[in-house]
Amino acid sequence: MDRKILGLHKDGEGDWVAELECFHDQHVRHNPPFFNRSWTTTDKGRESMLGQPIECGRCLQLEWPEGLESLRCTPRFDENSIPRGLQKDHSTKAGVWGLIHVVSGQLRYVCQTPVEREMLLDADSKGIIPPGLLHYIEAQGDVCFYVEFFTRPG
Repeated sequence: MDRKILGLHKDGEGDWVAELECFHDQHVRHNPPFFNRSWTTTDKGRESMLGQPIECGRCLQLEWPEGLESLRCTPRFDENSIPRGLQKDHSTKAGVWGLIHVVSGQLRYVCQTPVEREMLLDADSKGIIPPGLLHYIEAQGDVCFYVEFFTRPG
């Protein structure tokens, strides 16, 4: 998933790290022939990349970023009260992560990362929803669940 670069900093070893809009950090080393990122070698080059998209592999892997805080939760839904909007492709807005909590039963969670990926969620698993990721859910019989939304403080 492409994410905009919001900032850059050096890590403890002096390598450049991109701060992405999804709240993940990603090393952006210039290491030809593997990575051709000559823009990291100058102030002007780094500045030119601010706001530019770069693929975030951690979002593709549905990896939860550190430091998020809860914004709100939906009401609890069951197999009869799931809003139609959740049963067809939809996404959260930029900067908002979702976490599907299944209280009882099972829920089918399907997302595009960029290929269709399917998970069967239950009380022992959570459905991680990165910002902007197209996804939908389907009840698998009797189910009770809610969705919690998160962002970075400030």
